[in-house]
Parts: sequence; structure tokens; C-alpha cells
Amino acid sequence: MPSKRRNNGRSKHGRGHTAIVRCCNCFRCVPKDKAIKRFQVRNMCDASSQRDLRDASVYSTFTMPKLYNKMIYCVSCAIHARVVRVRNKKLRASPEGRIYVRP
Repeated sequence: MPSKRRNNGRSKHGRGHTAIVRCCNCFRCVPKDKAIKRFQVRNMCDASSQRDLRDASVYSTFTMPKLYNKMIYCVSCAIHARVVRVRNKKLRASPEGRIYVRP
């Protein structure tokens, strides 16, 4: 049977088995090397609350800490949430298509 992708949708070259992780959206079991992983960096509070905290703060140069979440998606949730896009065969095969460009 022909293969759709050069790496069969995984990055486990030479490993027999990889650990299982859970999708953050639907909690499906996904192999760790197949899951789509993205870092989500957000502020702890919204801009208006941040302004109030800055005005009420004693320190003049206080920077609000950020929240760092590692989001792990299964393939179907990543496509549905538009984290990754469907690409045609020519783009999948070319080196330009493999480089991820954040929208």
C-alpha cells in the first residue's frame, strides 16, 4: 500500500514504541511523536486589570508574569481548531511545505 507521507505522520524513526499523551481538547490517546504540540503564551490577566495592578503597585518596574501552556492536540482536533492546515501533495513533499509558518 502506498504511503501518504514520507514519515507516515510520525517522528519515531527507529523507535519501536513511544509514550502516549492525551489531547488537550478531546482527551484522545495520541502517540507522543504524532501529537501536534504548540506553546501558548498568555498574560495572567487582561489589559484593563493589568493597568489597574500597575497603578496600584508599589514597584515602578513590575512586569506581570505570563502563563506558559504546552498544548498537545490530536490530528483531528488540530485541523478542526486550525492549528495546522491541510496541504496538497506537492506542498507536503517540498521542503518549503515542511517549514511551519505561524499565521
